[in-house]
Amino acid sequence: MNLILVGINHRTAPLEVREKLWMSDDEIKACVKQYYNNVLSECFILSTCNRTELYGVIPSSESNGVDVNHTIEQIAQSLIEFKSAGNTIKRKHLYTFGTLPAAKHLLKVAAGIDSMVLGDVQILHQLREHFLLADETQTTGMILHRLVQTASRVGKRTRHETHITAGAVSVSYAAVELAIKIFADIESKSVMLIGAGETGELTAKLLVSRGIKNVFVTNRTRSKAEELTTALGGTVVEWDSFVSVIPTMDIVISSVTSPNYILTKEQLEQVRKQKQQKTLFVIDIGVPRNIEPAVNEIENVFLHDLDSLTHIVDQTMYKRKTEIPKVNEIIFEELKEFYEWMEALEVVPTIKDLRSHFENVRQEEVGRLVHRFSDKEKELVDTITKRIVNRLLHDPTIGLKEENKQNREEKSKTQQIVRRLFGLKPTTTISNDFIETEDN
Repeated sequence: MNLILVGINHRTAPLEVREKLWMSDDEIKACVKQYYNNVLSECFILSTCNRTELYGVIPSSESNGVDVNHTIEQIAQSLIEFKSAGNTIKRKHLYTFGTLPAAKHLLKVAAGIDSMVLGDVQILHQLREHFLLADETQTTGMILHRLVQTASRVGKRTRHETHITAGAVSVSYAAVELAIKIFADIESKSVMLIGAGETGELTAKLLVSRGIKNVFVTNRTRSKAEELTTALGGTVVEWDSFVSVIPTMDIVISSVTSPNYILTKEQLEQVRKQKQQKTLFVIDIGVPRNIEPAVNEIENVFLHDLDSLTHIVDQTMYKRKTEIPKVNEIIFEELKEFYEWMEALEVVPTIKDLRSHFENVRQEEVGRLVHRFSDKEKELVDTITKRIVNRLLHDPTIGLKEENKQNREEKSKTQQIVRRLFGLKPTTTISNDFIETEDN
């Protein structure tokens, strides 16, 4: 049997292309049903804003090099057709892997090193959720269960054994990390959001997630401020009077579009006098800048703009990149174990068929003579002949299992010899075309 992957992601297509292949939960369920027991014996789909990937298992009866390639191409085309995206998505936008490269790719995804944001912590949760969708639809099986378990283990290990997820990787995260460094008791602090833009809103939400309960929002359009405070549980401050409220704040996040500074050094000097020795942390993520840079000269006022926050993000990304070799070591260890497990499955059909062959011969020969024996003797003959068969098959079974430690060519040759010697139907193994690893 062959494990396969057909997918699209941020490396192979821009957002306007890959969004055409994005699938809702209902679409995922419908799509996996389309392939299950028709083309694939197992399948699940992972679909996020940055990737849509179908993982499947082609049953042994289909597993020869030509059929696998043909099946993959069919799936690639039908995925495009399923979303009626032929006018946007081309075959060149899709990547395809088989067996070992497919497994390795999923482990890299789970580790967060194949994400747009290196060390992405959300993808592992998304992977589990989407696998559960397929599991509920009953389109998964032994191989994909084992693969996703391995991927989950890789995700956990990389988070515990490396620093791939450490530090801030966005302006909003950087701002929050700085706030936490400045204020040890961050939960008790008050934050004012000036402007209800996307970046400012995200920063405020992150602060709220860290325990801050006192959130104040001001915006030129009051209705937008009201929407945000409803979501965050905060208080609206009138735009014309927000400066007068700043002395009661600990953190100010400004994110508005304005040709002039909305907070000047002079204004914040007056604020500092009212706050006395208390610290004020100011985050300016507006373009153009919302706050006069000279504010940084004021004692106990800490101002950070986009440049300083971006510098922090760049440093974090550099540090994360240095962790990639450690992550790859974990992936290699887990991939090796998964592949050895999958390789071991190849010998199972031969052992099963060999035992079935011997059992059929035993039953046939016993059946010819069983009428000559009493009921008690029949039980004894049945027991003795079963033991003989088990003894005869003991060493061949051990030998076939030991073959898993040999190279692929020798192992395949041994299985085919056994099948020819005992008249067993030939079977196929994992195609050599699909065991080479993808490039790092």
